[in-house]
Amino acid sequence: MCLAIPARIEQLIAEDSAIINLGGMRKEVSLALVENIAVGDYVIVHVGYALQKLDQEEAAQTLALFAEISTMDDLHGGEA
Repeated sequence: MCLAIPARIEQLIAEDSAIINLGGMRKEVSLALVENIAVGDYVIVHVGYALQKLDQEEAAQTLALFAEISTMDDLHGGEA
């Protein structure tokens, strides 16, 4: 199963690279597959690549769902 995660662009570091914030963890990703990205934008990230730009509302909804899933997982001790 593949998982792509919304992340906020914190810093542009090269023409096609950026530092993103994934729940407090900072990571460098490639922007080679997306255009017109600026600091503060949200993107979908998978295996080190930004795949698509998201609007802020959509990103917030998706991140809230991930947080809810994580909470449920914690309550059930990681059992599926």
